[in-house]
Amino acid sequence: MTEAPVPAVHFATSLKPYRSLSADGFRFVMLGAVAANLVIGLPLFLMGAWPVFGFMGLDVFLLWWLFQRSYFDARRSETLTLTDRDLVVVRIAPDGEREELRLDAYWLKVEATEERLVVTSRGNRAVIGRFLGPDERLRVADQLKQAIAEMRAPRYDHAWDE
Repeated sequence: MTEAPVPAVHFATSLKPYRSLSADGFRFVMLGAVAANLVIGLPLFLMGAWPVFGFMGLDVFLLWWLFQRSYFDARRSETLTLTDRDLVVVRIAPDGEREELRLDAYWLKVEATEERLVVTSRGNRAVIGRFLGPDERLRVADQLKQAIAEMRAPRYDHAWDE
């Protein structure tokens, strides 16, 4: 049995959302929020304004929940692989759900603005890197356009070129 030849990979990248706050930074922010709420809320509690103390605890909980939500959303990713045949876009959602899109490489067209990066091929379209910043989105678009141009460029393998 003969195996089909593996197509050459012209471009491959993995995209993930950027999170600037590390786990240590998160702990520092939360400890700072708790300390600030204690410094402000404890005297109010001792003066008899005890409901304020409860609302300040609610603020700390809300801050913690928002960070947890942000870290959960950061688990999403996209992988782009450009071969002679197609562009394969594999998306992994934060909950682990996997989606795979295949676009014909011959008809690929990349449209990029600061707001979005869209790849189209024969009527099919995919928005890529929704979670990326404008500069990173444009950089990925430029790299993908260059890889497509190099893939489409004629290649001549002559004995006299060696």
